[in-house]
Amino acid sequence: MFHDHRLALSGLHCGGCVKRTRAALEALDPKAHIEIDVEHLAMRTDRPLEEVIKAVEGAGFQAAPAQDTPHHHRLALEGLHCGGCVKRTRTALETLDPQAQIDIDTEHLSITTHKSISEVISAVEDAGYRAAPVRETPESAPEPGPTIEASAATGEGAEDAVGQTDADTSTSPDKASGEAIELQLSGITCAGCVRTIQNALDHVQGVDEAQVNFATRSARVRGSATASDLIRAVEQAGYGAEVIESIEQGEARRGELEQQDYRHKIRDTWLALVPGAALMVSMFFHHPQLEGGERWFWVVTGLAVLGIMLTAGRGFYDAAIKAVRHRMANMDLLVAIGATTAWLYSMFVALLPDIVPEAARSLYLEAPLMIIGLISLGQAIETRSRGRTSKALSQLVSLRASTARVIRGQQDVDVAIDDVVRGDLVRLRPGERVPVDGEVVEGSSHIDESMLTGEPQAVERNAGDRVSAGTLNTKGTLTLRATRVGGDTSLSRIIEQVRQAQGSRPPISRLADRVASIFVPAVMIIAVITALVWFNIGPEPRITHMLITATSVLIIACPCALGLATPISTMIGVGRAASAGILIRHGESLQRIGELTALVVDKTGTLTEGKPRVTDALWQDEDHDRALALLAGLERGSEHPLASAVLSYCDEQSAETVEVRQFEALSGRGVTAIGSSGERLALGNAALMKANNVALEEVRETVNAWEKQARSVLHFAIDGRLVALLAVQDPLRADAREAIERLHARQLRVVMLTGDAEPTARAIAREAGIDEVHAGLLPEDKQTHIERLRREGYVVGMAGDGINDAPALAGADVGFAMGAGSDVAIESAGAALMRDSLHGISDAIDLSRATIKNIKQNLWGAFAYNTLGIPIAAGVLYPLTGALLSPMVAALAMAASSVTVVTNANRLRHFTPERIARPDNDQSAATTEVTS
Repeated sequence: MFHDHRLALSGLHCGGCVKRTRAALEALDPKAHIEIDVEHLAMRTDRPLEEVIKAVEGAGFQAAPAQDTPHHHRLALEGLHCGGCVKRTRTALETLDPQAQIDIDTEHLSITTHKSISEVISAVEDAGYRAAPVRETPESAPEPGPTIEASAATGEGAEDAVGQTDADTSTSPDKASGEAIELQLSGITCAGCVRTIQNALDHVQGVDEAQVNFATRSARVRGSATASDLIRAVEQAGYGAEVIESIEQGEARRGELEQQDYRHKIRDTWLALVPGAALMVSMFFHHPQLEGGERWFWVVTGLAVLGIMLTAGRGFYDAAIKAVRHRMANMDLLVAIGATTAWLYSMFVALLPDIVPEAARSLYLEAPLMIIGLISLGQAIETRSRGRTSKALSQLVSLRASTARVIRGQQDVDVAIDDVVRGDLVRLRPGERVPVDGEVVEGSSHIDESMLTGEPQAVERNAGDRVSAGTLNTKGTLTLRATRVGGDTSLSRIIEQVRQAQGSRPPISRLADRVASIFVPAVMIIAVITALVWFNIGPEPRITHMLITATSVLIIACPCALGLATPISTMIGVGRAASAGILIRHGESLQRIGELTALVVDKTGTLTEGKPRVTDALWQDEDHDRALALLAGLERGSEHPLASAVLSYCDEQSAETVEVRQFEALSGRGVTAIGSSGERLALGNAALMKANNVALEEVRETVNAWEKQARSVLHFAIDGRLVALLAVQDPLRADAREAIERLHARQLRVVMLTGDAEPTARAIAREAGIDEVHAGLLPEDKQTHIERLRREGYVVGMAGDGINDAPALAGADVGFAMGAGSDVAIESAGAALMRDSLHGISDAIDLSRATIKNIKQNLWGAFAYNTLGIPIAAGVLYPLTGALLSPMVAALAMAASSVTVVTNANRLRHFTPERIARPDNDQSAATTEVTS
């Protein structure tokens, strides 16, 4: 039984206190998920509340249960098919609890609310859909998307957070109860096979959700069923399955199976096409004579053809038999019926020519061989092309080190990467990959992070800086202290993020899924109708025409193109985004990003560099040294970004530090405390001064002047008297203006929401080219503005990096967590940017639109192919042309359709987002509309 404990903390004053408390909690439960600041603790663990409180007290602080704690519920949804369904369900939940934090897609719901789970389920059902609780473990991903697929690890984050995924990817055959079970499948040949396996897994007791991916030949299952039960179900359905115990093993096994499949298809191609082509060429020079000894020659030839069919076409016949046994219809059944029909008709004519009208005495012994050979050739090309679709993921996997050089005593020892533990000192030499996430304790170097962030420039790293696994040390020797190892590293979590997103389905795929499920039975019905029409009202030779048209209809139809249209493009699009430093969490986000019409941005750390500094200071008549010491003591307890700027200023002034007590951080206003001599201290904005009855009239002019220069003003008061004004400036990012221009070129309205003062916010907005700005906001106000924009008809994206941005990120249609953001922000977002630049959002929009466009091209191509191909195969052009489509041409067209889809999807691998997109007239910032 696992618990979500939320406690109010007291006695913590600084980052050191937080670190000491975190260490005590991790010692209590190393697998726990912890989110902590100086005032609050949220912890997911199997330990009871009493033990958590004792651990905090053991670290020297106090803890008590938080009052009126909201509950976090995760549910699986059914019946939602589009964005409208999601919106209707969200509205019902917001009506139930307007303060709820909701993360929802068509299949999953994650909600933090004061309402019970039964009330949430009732609200979903009132909206017309179904919901059921999802069983969790601490390792379960909080992301409401699929949690189990054919690989493992998750997205990037800064520190451990409540609900952060740390899924163990080592899955034994008897692994059970909610853990990740990842299967590599074999024997899949078409979209119908996916349907068969999907049904088999869905009927296994304990399976909450199963997703079978046609493009990767893999399955992701969630629930309490054991891996052995799942494998047995797949094997009983006529296919193969094996558990993948690591990401590397999964990629290697998939590559091995693809190579094996490719070799078999090439062998079958040559085995069928060579004799088939020889027979076809012979027909041009000699028409078979079905009398005398020659007749028996063709009978023997037919038997030889049967032997080749059962050898080269064995895969088709095996799969067709499986389909019949399980009352399913797939592409292999169509091919088997078409090829067998041509052979049976030919043998009937050869054995009993007198029964058949003379005009219909034709042999089609080459047709089965050409059909099997051409389709095998197409599948071989498709397999080879499909192997390139996972190139981005393979490159990420290749970055994982297999060994690390760990300092043991006075010696450097090479150990397996799985043997490295947190706290180990690791030596890193020039040219080596960083094996673990760590903190530099000695040395200086430049690290190439391009594979993780997309930025080509190497960055300098010195003592105290963090480095990530998979990055490249270009020069200099470093000594690292391992902070995250194994599946907890940023790289491992990124790989899982990519694999999970690649296996998810955007809403656009729903139509193809529905069509594919009824496609093969519909084609068989059309073939029967075609045969009856030609037999009853067709011209002579009716039997020959009936055979040709019915066989061509069976052969030309291809559900594979429909089955591949969405997953193949999704795989490549998500992988391409990852190589550009953009982590997209699931298919719905992939689609919604391209539909955005408005983007809401935070100011600090998003538009600005996030490295503020004190530019001006105005001190009143007061004991300057004493006041400076109190200011330093007050800010020691704050973790706000501006606190570091104030502390740096105090250090520059050689200030002493005075201990303060009763420290309190007031969200959106500032901080207060009691000094060592009982002084009442307050540092913050004008609202905090007003609440403490501090007079500001005398400095109003100075404050206005500083704010017009885009500087944030901090007021420092002692015992209700203003002692100092500090002007803090966080410079606009160098690329912010250009990034906003790119967003405007993509028809997005850019809105800035900030808790800063309005003059400062307006100055930044004018400089950056923002369309709309709202200042002086509390964290909950941001979500209100996002809801307003959505009511106005905008599809809203939100970019933020802080814990206080999490509700707004979750409330937006798509949330973007900036690279340096907290894990809470990243978990609330639909996408994470590995670099701190808004250019990443424009890149994500371009990639999303390109991917969805590619999917539409694939879907329309597949629909058009079958819409045009089936009637032509049925003979609708015969009155105009006097000719019918040959089954061999139909086989070639069928093979080409799947190859075309895969080839078109592979174009995404070379897609590059447009870097510069300036308006036609580079207007000044003065023309930008800024409203409040």
